[in-house]
Amino acid sequence: MYKIKQIPEDFIVKEITGTELKDSGNYTYFILKKKNYTTEKAVSAIAHYLKTDRKNIGYAGSKDKNALTEQFISIKGQIKKENINLKDIELIYKGKSDERISLGDLKGNEFIITVRNLNEKEIKLTSIQIPNYFDEQRFSKNNAEIGKSILKKDFKKAVDLILDNYSKEKNNFEKDVKEYISRLPNDFIGAIKKVPKKIRMMYVHAFQSLIFNKTIAELIMSETKEYKKVDYSNGFFVFPDKELNNIKIPIIGFGTEFKDKKIKDISSALLKKEGITLRDFIVRGMPELASEGDERDMFIKVKKLSIKTDDDELNKSKKKCIISFTLPKGSYATIAIKKIFG
Repeated sequence: MYKIKQIPEDFIVKEITGTELKDSGNYTYFILKKKNYTTEKAVSAIAHYLKTDRKNIGYAGSKDKNALTEQFISIKGQIKKENINLKDIELIYKGKSDERISLGDLKGNEFIITVRNLNEKEIKLTSIQIPNYFDEQRFSKNNAEIGKSILKKDFKKAVDLILDNYSKEKNNFEKDVKEYISRLPNDFIGAIKKVPKKIRMMYVHAFQSLIFNKTIAELIMSETKEYKKVDYSNGFFVFPDKELNNIKIPIIGFGTEFKDKKIKDISSALLKKEGITLRDFIVRGMPELASEGDERDMFIKVKKLSIKTDDDELNKSKKKCIISFTLPKGSYATIAIKKIFG
């Protein structure tokens, strides 16, 4: 079985951005280089170190924890500190701007990934089409199930699932939720609101992403008999053996209007099985979590693909492939790896 992320250096991510910087502005821009942190945890640590409000720091996209990643962040104000004393975090000053960096403010990402523990096998590809699935990083532990519980207004279950990650040793939002529910044992909405809004929204997005994944898997199986299945924590991915036509697939929300009957039938059946309706995406008690929905390409192209094979110094008598490529924003490099190596 192939291995990725055996060491953080095996997974390198760099943002592709069209940001134009100036000598002055309300925001200071840095490149954040990190490993062993999610982007949100790194940004929270930086905010704490700089004694500034977390809301003063913006970034364009979440990057993997178990990787070496580089991405732009904006910090409100005239920040001069660059050599911050935080393990596995580095800031490199880039300039100023009048604009805060917000989610989605990037063109794409460049990846350099080392795939290890391979048998003698030469892989030669220049480009591939992959289904635009959301991968494991989107879901983490319980994220989709918490999102589903919030949408179903089963707030007690949502709290129970959030507290699955509770640890006395860690000072994080799970601890705040635990302390709140200990004082007010029936105020489940209040307890959930102890979770940062960005993460609460992530729970809802995780459930939407799960329905999206299952929808395109069903669509692929309905359009071709030639495919392979790859298991993951929320079911399985389906990869067609040949290229199929790319279309837009809804990310379900309260405003979703289906343009295609087959997609409507598949998505509606999946929602019914989960006990969710479109109206459930309006969350009474937490209106800030209402989600209108969106759409996303069913397939994307992996571009600038380069593959080099060498001996694997970490796994005796095995080979490694060093793969570099670019993807549009919001797409997952690990899906490309699953497509190539199965």
